[in-house]
Amino acid sequence: MWETVLSLQRIVRAPPLAALAAASIASVHAANPPPSCGGPSGYLAVIDRPTAEDSGCVVAQGMIDIEGGVTAGNLYPAPGGRYYMLPNLAVRWGLPGNSELVWLPPDFQHQSPDDGPGDSTVAAHGFGPTTVGFKHMLGWTDHWQWTAEGLATLPSGDSTFGSHGPGGALNAIVSYGNGRLGLSLMVGVTSQTAATAAGGQRFQSFNPDLVVTWAATSRMQLFAEVYSQSHSGYLQGWGTNADGGLQYLVTPDLVVDVEEGVRLQGTLGGFSSYTGVGLGLLFR
Repeated sequence: MWETVLSLQRIVRAPPLAALAAASIASVHAANPPPSCGGPSGYLAVIDRPTAEDSGCVVAQGMIDIEGGVTAGNLYPAPGGRYYMLPNLAVRWGLPGNSELVWLPPDFQHQSPDDGPGDSTVAAHGFGPTTVGFKHMLGWTDHWQWTAEGLATLPSGDSTFGSHGPGGALNAIVSYGNGRLGLSLMVGVTSQTAATAAGGQRFQSFNPDLVVTWAATSRMQLFAEVYSQSHSGYLQGWGTNADGGLQYLVTPDLVVDVEEGVRLQGTLGGFSSYTGVGLGLLFR
């Protein structure tokens, strides 16, 4: 899952604009939940995985969403190698007021670099950091919705894959859907620290993420995504990746997915390509 931060500012310039804003808020909250987050295939819209971007929908009040999966990929740069990450776990609790809490436990990672000429590399493995967060839907219409999300990365994990210090993130998500086609843009900024073994330095980043979905059937959804970071690490520049795949609604409370991702430029994620499979379970 991505940790990103965005500052939101609201300015009311005159009383007529304030009145218009109040009327708009009443209008966009006419339905509960938003049309795009409900219905027989609503869980396809609510689930966060497998995209790097989080869904603009929240888990309904009183429900719990548990998501997980396995990722395997090829390391970048040369000489390459393989890496594995699991369980990619996310636990989300639905709160009153179109909000949710999220807990992202540590992932276990294993990297097995290939030996370069005259080099003897050593495999590395360990646990990443723990993240907690809060998501709230600001408003919606029949086709549009606006969501804000804050995340906090704890100074946790091991020295190789963890976070040396605390980190912060805030995402702004704007989504559009017309029944079959869906577009979602998430933008934000982050302040994170590298792992202790990598120096533990702090770095900030601006992170845009665009997802397009297509409902092939009432149960199957195809997706494509492009996401970037202005700083993919300390003293590192832009990194951009793309991924795509499908999600299948087995039951109203069970989604399975498969995805394939590729590095477009930079070293974001430290891989050249990856494959992932996973599922989500909704407990009512």
